[in-house]
Amino acid sequence: MLAGLDEKSRRRFAGLLALRLGRGGVQRVHEITGLSRTTIGVGQAELRRTDRVRGVRRAGGGRPAVEKNVRTF
Repeated sequence: MLAGLDEKSRRRFAGLLALRLGRGGVQRVHEITGLSRTTIGVGQAELRRTDRVRGVRRAGGGRPAVEKNVRTF
């Protein structure tokens, strides 16, 4: 499963597994996947941080609203 993921996704997936396993989870995931314990910890921190973020983009990002693009003659 991990071979098909990119670096960021692999780190977050391992972090999620470690969180789900609870105490000793980082060590278990390290033994199973071979990923660094530091990398798994970074993945856990990223997951904790992204739980509070509402969206992917900053406010004001993306395409303008359709109403602003409509021309009136």
